Amino acid sequence: MDASTFFQNCVTGISLGSAYALIAIGYTMVYGILRLINFAHGDIFMMAGYFTIFAIVDFHMPWYIAIIFVIIATVLLGVAIERAAYKPLRESPRMSIMISAIGVSFLLENSATYLFSGLPRAFPELGFLQKVYHIGDISAPIVTFITPVVTIVILIALIYLVNHTKTGMAMRAASKDFEAAKLMGIEINHIITITFVIGCSLAAISAILYFSPRPMVYPFSGLMPGLKCFVAAVIGGIGNIPGAVVGGFIIGIAETFLVASFPSLSGYSDAFTFVLLIIMLLFRPTGLLGEKIAEKV
Repeated sequence: MDASTFFQNCVTGISLGSAYALIAIGYTMVYGILRLINFAHGDIFMMAGYFTIFAIVDFHMPWYIAIIFVIIATVLLGVAIERAAYKPLRESPRMSIMISAIGVSFLLENSATYLFSGLPRAFPELGFLQKVYHIGDISAPIVTFITPVVTIVILIALIYLVNHTKTGMAMRAASKDFEAAKLMGIEINHIITITFVIGCSLAAISAILYFSPRPMVYPFSGLMPGLKCFVAAVIGGIGNIPGAVVGGFIIGIAETFLVASFPSLSGYSDAFTFVLLIIMLLFRPTGLLGEKIAEKV
């Protein structure tokens, strides 16, 4: 592999990892507050892809208005799911709410198949994002260079929100102890809603960035990215926002170099992600940046 190919793969891997990181943050934030693995998050990401198609292709919105529409529509979908499927089960055993999340995932996939048909739909061009940019021997769509920047900016903003605002303090309190947070006057339902708003907004942004260089959206197009981003959250330390970003970068870069170095194994790149998960669980179950929590008996 020559130097230009190496740097080309680095750019592609970092861009892919950045998109994974944005989705993984949604997983890790919901888990941090509710101790819930929201298996429907990848399908919310898929629906954001369809919302983009509707906005630009069917409703003929300018791309800059379409992006706002997609974020709002995705947030409303996510909050509606939380209120209908998760909130009634908040006091139930953790397994019940996890089963509900799996059910919501199947519901979204099959609803998309019924409403939009199982045929892939072409993802529209969004302004300048698909324009190819050249830096020396490296060439890629501008979205490839924008995605890491967007991810880092969002990461910095979230770290500031969590560590230096009252809302972030309430999030940290709720993640430690629901009952104690309630006694301190924290409105738990409000904090959970904010968490879902942030997570779904990131799913919408990541869908726009992820699908822009890819031609098609179909009802199950969120399944594998969703699972990979769950793995990214686990690798980084689920519940840890910087860890989710690190995990996303690791999977994106490793997947890109695996396919580039061993083309014959390109069909097994998804399997590699889950092998990585097994190795991480065997040797560091809490993830790279996760904290060990001692349970009191």
